[in-house]
Amino acid sequence: MSLLAVVAAAIPEEGASELSVFLYPAISAIVFTALAFVTWSFRDVANRHSHKTQGSAGHGGDHH
Repeated sequence: MSLLAVVAAAIPEEGASELSVFLYPAISAIVFTALAFVTWSFRDVANRHSHKTQGSAGHGGDHH
């Protein structure tokens, strides 16, 4: 059973409208924070592999 289904089953019907005001933004904030972390983790990947895209101009004395 998914986490969202468990949370939805735990919400009583009479308090659902008040709780959903905070629940949906909280879930979306968690999802967007996780996506931002994934995006941040791939920063500077192109620069780390730039030696593969330089072609014949990259062949010289500047190898690491």
